[in-house]
Amino acid sequence: MKWVVYVLLILSILLITSGYLIDDINSEKFIGGGTLILFFIVIPLFLYYRWKNKKLKDFILDNKELEKMKN
Repeated sequence: MKWVVYVLLILSILLITSGYLIDDINSEKFIGGGTLILFFIVIPLFLYYRWKNKKLKDFILDNKELEKMKN
C-alpha cells in the first residue's frame, strides 16, 4: 500500500509539472489528470493507510480528557 501511494504521488506530480512545462493543447489535460489523481486517489489512499489501525476516540478531546489535563 505504501509503495502504491508513493508511485501514484510521483505520477501525479510528474503529470502536473509536465503540463506546466509543455506548451501543447494537451497540457491542460495533464494538469487536470494529475490533480484528479492526487486529490481523488492519492489522498484517500494515504489517509486510509495512515488511519487503518487507529481508534478515532484516541484523537478526540472531550470533557474527560480536559479534566485529566487540568489535574
